[in-house]
Amino acid sequence: MNHLNSQEIPTQEKLTLTDYLRAKTRFIIDPVVTFMARYRFSPDTLTVLGMLFHFFFAWLIAFGQMQWAAVAMFFLVPLDAFDGALARKLGRKQGGFGAFLDSTLDRLAEIILFGGFIFYYVRQGNELMLAVAYIAITGSVMVSYTRARAEALGFDAKIGVLSRVERYAVMMFFLVLKSPHIALIILAIFTYFTTFQRMYHVWEQSRPQPDEN
Repeated sequence: MNHLNSQEIPTQEKLTLTDYLRAKTRFIIDPVVTFMARYRFSPDTLTVLGMLFHFFFAWLIAFGQMQWAAVAMFFLVPLDAFDGALARKLGRKQGGFGAFLDSTLDRLAEIILFGGFIFYYVRQGNELMLAVAYIAITGSVMVSYTRARAEALGFDAKIGVLSRVERYAVMMFFLVLKSPHIALIILAIFTYFTTFQRMYHVWEQSRPQPDEN
């Protein structure tokens, strides 16, 4: 067994924004999930629908409909909270194909969404913001990758200033203000900051722990 993975790594469970929102909206999620479970609605279908909605968001952004994009995201992105809850309600095995599908399509959804920004700035001929959008999407993917890779190695990486919920919150806020450039600049900077936060956090966990006498 790998020495690092066999260590007892002290972890402190911190309540993330995602955890907080799920706890506060449970009174909405639970009845909806119970209804869907009664009719054996597939969690994977919800996952796929959530990804497909991002084509709509991207289309609105690409053609400059920033505020409508924010409204659509506000009402449709939260569906992401239902697939996992529904899977648990149906007694599905945790960490199975559904979890893999959810994680994979979440990444694909963000790539599709950022494609809308890229198309928008291509139409404007704004090369600087194209570069910023590129940095933002690569940083977003790296944030997710660092957590997935860390957890695959037995470490915790559920930290950072811009997890997925925070990234969407930043986008929606500045889309409402018709300022997508500000959202992308924030994302470009703080997704990489979050990536290095997680790298440092995993490095701390991987350090040899002093033996207790």
